[in-house]
Amino acid sequence: MLGLSKKVLKGVSFDKGLFNKELRKSISYINKEDLSKFYVWCLASFAMYNELIVDAFDAV
Repeated sequence: MLGLSKKVLKGVSFDKGLFNKELRKSISYINKEDLSKFYVWCLASFAMYNELIVDAFDAV
């Protein structure tokens, strides 16, 4: 699931609203062991959405 989530986020990163929607959906699907890896990857890959990413992961 982690690989698919990364692929989807790369594909929708052009649109902030879509990115937010897919990020939150991905967070709910990814198992707890991979969630911290996913968080670090998101911050490193999508610096322009750092605030959005932090907010989404804080809701977990």
